Amino acid sequence: MTFSAADFFAAKLSFETDPSDLAADRSSGSAPLVIDVRNDVAWQQGRIPGAVHVPNSELRTRAKDIAPEKDAAIVVYCWGPGCNGSTRGALTLAELGYTNVKELIGGFEYWAREGLAIVSDAGRSRRDPDPLTAPVAA
Repeated sequence: MTFSAADFFAAKLSFETDPSDLAADRSSGSAPLVIDVRNDVAWQQGRIPGAVHVPNSELRTRAKDIAPEKDAAIVVYCWGPGCNGSTRGALTLAELGYTNVKELIGGFEYWAREGLAIVSDAGRSRRDPDPLTAPVAA
């Protein structure tokens, strides 16, 4: 079987989302379950508002408790592009039979760099967008 470039990119987009698309989905009311698979220290330092914290080491045993429906829309994230934790988490969920799982490309790092709201144990905040990652109005 031969796959074209169009097949590859269409498949890739069906398994990935980026911070701005996730933010748009959340504001439109079609919010997926967002799972943060990082460790406790990273979670405490900052996270996407409304995310559920399930470290990768616990995901296999806790998945059915946080997402009882196998067709639930789920987005998994870790720290950023230098981390494969979200890939591992998405793979775990797919192996468990979840059919609508996406990886947040850029992870928490790019969520914060785009100036989207974050929550930490100290409270809610928002950073100025990094002009290298998010357009800044002139």
